[in-house]
Amino acid sequence: MINENIEFIVYDGALDMVREKVDKALSSAPVIIRKYTEHLTASAGKYIRAVSLLICAQNREGKIHVNAVSFAAAIELLHLATLVHDDVMDNAGVRRGRVTLQKKYGRKTAVICGDYLFSVALKMAASVPNKEDYIKLNMPDYISRVCLGELNQHINNGFLDLSAYQYFKIISGKTAALFEASFCAGAILSGYDAEHPDNKDSQPEAGTIAKYMRLGKYAGMIFQIQDDCMDFEKTREIAKKPVQSDYQQGVITLPLIYTFKKLLGLKDKARSNELTQEELKAAVTQSGGLAYTHMIAGRYYDKSIKIIDQLDISSDKRSKLIYVLDKAYGKS
Repeated sequence: MINENIEFIVYDGALDMVREKVDKALSSAPVIIRKYTEHLTASAGKYIRAVSLLICAQNREGKIHVNAVSFAAAIELLHLATLVHDDVMDNAGVRRGRVTLQKKYGRKTAVICGDYLFSVALKMAASVPNKEDYIKLNMPDYISRVCLGELNQHINNGFLDLSAYQYFKIISGKTAALFEASFCAGAILSGYDAEHPDNKDSQPEAGTIAKYMRLGKYAGMIFQIQDDCMDFEKTREIAKKPVQSDYQQGVITLPLIYTFKKLLGLKDKARSNELTQEELKAAVTQSGGLAYTHMIAGRYYDKSIKIIDQLDISSDKRSKLIYVLDKAYGKS
């Protein structure tokens, strides 16, 4: 349990506090919805967004403000809500090796549960004693960016002429926004926003915090780009979710965009619904679509390292930030 009288905590154990807070939010929900939220407790992932926030929240002494726990738990609940809604939209039956909420209890129930998680997350983030931190984070804006990214993807479902620019715009909202929120929240709580103590109108985008926000966005872009490659490279057992499903759902990803550009006849075959999964997988590999996509992720990785090198942080914090990038990239 979190001791409310403690203002700063050490990094070790902070993630356990976040998990505890998320589990409590799911297991202590109102009785009418508790059966469904408890089902989600086993669906929690690696908490990479929470880890990112906690690392960024470390101050110069390596300590973390206790409010970081509430923000990290809130962002994980937001992420969980988006996954619940994603499964409804994709009619997915498995998520992280476990039957999805919508598959077990129905689509309408899952939608309502996802909405409930959004409300719990906002309430949790707004519960921090220092309301200025919540206002600076502007979590509602990040939620809207995620929703608009998902809507943008849905509107373009099946659009074989989707450009790389449109693709990047989609994933910068649906995936990268929550990573950016995590890095931004951590930077705010680390005390770096004190660079402008006399400017009451200053926004988190100023100075060091802007670098953290950009770093978070890049980490999210890397994560999604590599995940889109996984759809062609991994088996269902390794990915713990259906693979080669993006195209079936009408989702056009960067490996496909590149492949369609290189193999024009393949796009015509796709339009006539004659393209099999086996042909698609082979074409994406042979055309260099996967190699190209990994290369783009590598560029974001290199730009992220340059940002980290610009930060005035300890070697321990630097190592931790690189660890997050490696997790997003799939190096660890």
